[in-house]
Amino acid sequence: MKQWIVEDDKHDFDGLVCKDVPVPKPGENEVLVKLQAASLNYRDLTIPKGLYPFPLNLPVVPGSDGAGEVIEVGSKVVEFKKGDRVATLFNQGHQYGDIDIHAANTGLGGVIDGTLREYGVFNELGLVKAPKNLDVREASTLPCAALTSWNALYGLKPLRPGQTVLVQGTGGVSMFSLQFAKVAGATVIATTSSPQKAERLKKLGADHVINYKTEPNWGDAARKLTPDGAGVDQIVEVGGSGTLHESFKCIKYDGVISVIGFLSGVDPKKQPVVLEALTHICTVRGVYVGSKALMRDMVRAIEANDIHPLMDDKVFTLDQTREAYDHMWTQKHFGKLTIKIN
Repeated sequence: MKQWIVEDDKHDFDGLVCKDVPVPKPGENEVLVKLQAASLNYRDLTIPKGLYPFPLNLPVVPGSDGAGEVIEVGSKVVEFKKGDRVATLFNQGHQYGDIDIHAANTGLGGVIDGTLREYGVFNELGLVKAPKNLDVREASTLPCAALTSWNALYGLKPLRPGQTVLVQGTGGVSMFSLQFAKVAGATVIATTSSPQKAERLKKLGADHVINYKTEPNWGDAARKLTPDGAGVDQIVEVGGSGTLHESFKCIKYDGVISVIGFLSGVDPKKQPVVLEALTHICTVRGVYVGSKALMRDMVRAIEANDIHPLMDDKVFTLDQTREAYDHMWTQKHFGKLTIKIN
């Protein structure tokens, strides 16, 4: 079978190589999955670039996100059977409750071999049955961006109807957050730098869109859009150093800023000080994807509301994985970037 390997984090995307290896065999608690689709996250790009701040065990098969069909199960597997459609769990050891050090060291595509291969063996704890209403490409987008979004909005302080959510840009986490917020009856404010993307965001349900290029003080603008100017209840913060100041400007008292990523970079000189959480009376929370229990809740919500992931029009094959990395790095995609495997 074919599988990709990140050999090291010193040679950028040139550290990605494709190899032919034997199809693995499942152990007694394991499941062999014929992977049919995978999707990329910003995290996948940062690993070969040496920018990923969490545990790694290189060389490793990249990719946390994948979906496919169970073709063989070990003798002690109870949750799955041959023919089941499944999606992967990002942190294989995070089953329920708070994440701990052990679970944080079980990330697919970073510590444990991931999904950019034709077949994969996974412990049955590291898989979830795919939503019945999604095809395999759609299901492959769920493990990282979708679950992170679900955890941000429902993992600590569950979003309520009538509240306001702010999402940044048009990446996978932001798009899932927009969808999950709208089905909950929330008002969504979105930011973008592109007039074309602004129109697409409105069509997807965003109630307000702010262009942060023409409105650099978008935090003040966002606050004015909330009832009585009280501020935003929840912010899904994917920018990092370049956006946190504005997020603090518009967060409501007792609101939650869920820090997801660092698309605008990590610059200590630009980062707000921790005390801003006090002066703005809010919670700033780092989110590291989510547990299997949360993912099952999310799958039920996706089925009940017939939610379909927003995916980029361009689809790559497994052979084109390097091209997929290059394409995503340009940030020209809209929604999730997917790779068809089989």
